[in-house]
Amino acid sequence: MQAQPGSRQETLALRRQLIGSSCKLFFPEDPVKIVRAKGQYIYDEHEREYLDCINNVSHVGHCHPDVVKAAHEQNQLLNTNSRYLHDNLVDYAKRLSKTLPEKLCMFYFLNSGSEANDLALRLARQYTKHEDIIVLDHAYHGHLTSLIDISPYKFRNLEGQKEWVHVAPLPDTYRGIYREDHKDSVLAYANEVKKIIEQAQKKGRKIAAFFIESLPSVGGQIIPPEGYFQMIAEHVHKAGGVFVADEIQVGFGRVGKCFWAFQLQGKDFVPDIVTMGKPMGNGHPIACVATTKEIAEAFADTGVEYFNTFGGNPVSCAIGLAVLDVIEKEHLQAHATQVGNFLMELLSQQKVKHPIIGDVRGVGLFIGVDLIKDQEKRTPATEEAEHLITRLKREYILLSTDGPGRNVLKFKPPLCFTMDNAKLVVDKMDEILTDMEREKTCEPVGKHH
Repeated sequence: MQAQPGSRQETLALRRQLIGSSCKLFFPEDPVKIVRAKGQYIYDEHEREYLDCINNVSHVGHCHPDVVKAAHEQNQLLNTNSRYLHDNLVDYAKRLSKTLPEKLCMFYFLNSGSEANDLALRLARQYTKHEDIIVLDHAYHGHLTSLIDISPYKFRNLEGQKEWVHVAPLPDTYRGIYREDHKDSVLAYANEVKKIIEQAQKKGRKIAAFFIESLPSVGGQIIPPEGYFQMIAEHVHKAGGVFVADEIQVGFGRVGKCFWAFQLQGKDFVPDIVTMGKPMGNGHPIACVATTKEIAEAFADTGVEYFNTFGGNPVSCAIGLAVLDVIEKEHLQAHATQVGNFLMELLSQQKVKHPIIGDVRGVGLFIGVDLIKDQEKRTPATEEAEHLITRLKREYILLSTDGPGRNVLKFKPPLCFTMDNAKLVVDKMDEILTDMEREKTCEPVGKHH
């Protein structure tokens, strides 16, 4: 029998008592208790409606009826492992293959993005017979031990950098080492990777893979300059390594004009391995690795079977297929472009009005707003960003921050987010920033809020 729901305070007390404290809550001082959701809205226990600007997992909208129906119907028929023949597994692989470049034609299904990246690591090492991995600074590729090791975002606070991990600078043209005024930032950032490879080789080390989030998210909603991936791939391939595009946060049409974010780099670019997860199941745990025949065959040559108990089960695949259907049926890619462009335009107008907004960057419904303390030094406005999202929450708008300075407002809403939603958020932001500026001018000398 299911227990009766407790009050928010009771739930919070039980959470503190039973759940590890390293599992954090949004707004820990005043957390939101949510009981249901629909589309781009979530509802608390008092039926108050919040606009969700951050949940990129509920990709086609929370509790989408078509996705719920597909899960329910398949659940009533069969759910088992992939050692039996079942149409859903091959139908889903076939549908995914149509979205990808031709050479990415072999699929492995799993349950989470972390599992996908862990498998990508194994595939790369088995295929190349090399060990070393190059990643970008501030990268995050998952929570398994193997992935903490290749995630500077995590390992800098834990056991530090392993000797087989090499960290390249983030290709951030706003606050990185080569900025918008550099004559060729793409080449300069690519040369940093080339140097890393040369230094590693001098020490007798060999590169297995370069891992990159196609649009680095934890790094601060970064849009890598076009042509960067091609140059990196050339250096990495020359060193005998492979290129892994991590699409776990940003795949499945979020960027609008392309289905996959790596395609923003141009039609001529094809990674060797693509990992996907989060939005794939619209909240259901499903993930995938797509790779080439050659890499898949090298993995099979070990003679060791790859078996994942729940990976590719009929229910997960039915849900995955339903998500693809909704993206097509509701023209969500075109919608992401239209609403994303409108939101970027509104935010750019705010940048002119409010000096705290240093940069507005993004593509489709993946947008970052970089808040700064001063225009010249671009010092991250961490406290101000925190204040802004806390104030927005009081207005029933959920937004969060990211980036090394926790000063980048990140927009990654469900793809059904509308023009009206975009206008509402930006109007509220404008009001709050105007208040903050007013409070600052009225502030007595030597006193800080």
